[in-house]
Amino acid sequence: MRPKPPMRPKIDADLVRRLVGSQFPQWADQPLDLLDPAGSDHVIYRLGERLSVRLPRHAGAIGQARKEYAWLPRLAPQLPLAVPEPVGVGEPDFGYPWPWAVSRWLDGKVATVDALADSAEVALELAEFLTALQRYATDEAPGTSGDDLTAESLADRDEATRTALAEVDGVFDTAALTELWDAALDAPAWDRDPVWFHGDFHTGNLLTVDGRLSAVIDFGSLGIGDPAPDLMIAFTLMSAASRSVFRTALDVDDATWARGRGWALTTGLNAYTSYAAVSPRIATATTRQITETLTG
Repeated sequence: MRPKPPMRPKIDADLVRRLVGSQFPQWADQPLDLLDPAGSDHVIYRLGERLSVRLPRHAGAIGQARKEYAWLPRLAPQLPLAVPEPVGVGEPDFGYPWPWAVSRWLDGKVATVDALADSAEVALELAEFLTALQRYATDEAPGTSGDDLTAESLADRDEATRTALAEVDGVFDTAALTELWDAALDAPAWDRDPVWFHGDFHTGNLLTVDGRLSAVIDFGSLGIGDPAPDLMIAFTLMSAASRSVFRTALDVDDATWARGRGWALTTGLNAYTSYAAVSPRIATATTRQITETLTG
């Protein structure tokens, strides 16, 4: 028997208007504009000129609203790029089952490979951002598992990754990718103090203004532990040359780099097998991500 597909509630402007009107009446008269495309995890509406409303599409994204509300105001002053500024967490109502968020609107365009891949300056800025994030004190996060800040491991993704590799056989060099995945699993684990990581640090979560990096968004996978997941940005955005600048600036050891390549591979495969057939944009981005992991 096939498992039931995850619940995806209907989200439209009428629902959002009712939720905002009942829980944040001070903004009830603001216009709503759907942001499209908004990503696979959330439906996003711009609320007036200064706010945005984000509603999870599926159960896997329901922790983001409260996590960002708790942590981003603490992290933001330490970071060299703007991050979302949460102003409220909405509660389930009108048949919508999950918490949702209202945040300050961040101007900017989503970063693109064409514009930024070869930029050593951008590679250095991203390394600076991760360095600042990793330096923030982790002892301010009591009960990390209860706060949903613990990291998923590569081993947790092994079965799904091998299933995806079998599924894309004939599309990619799966023998080479399997060897890369095995090396990532075999790499020594992070043996230093745990640090903060973004957890979904890819091109789609970077904003630019006038061609320059301006903000990092979507902290739903924010956590504490091994920083290797954030190395995926080296394979989603950068060229081989800028990737080398990025790695040097972060001073990443071989084991962490191997795990980072593994994270780039597993997340790329997951997105490719889930969405490439229905989204040419995702197909192009994830094809690049997967093949870039092989260049190291």
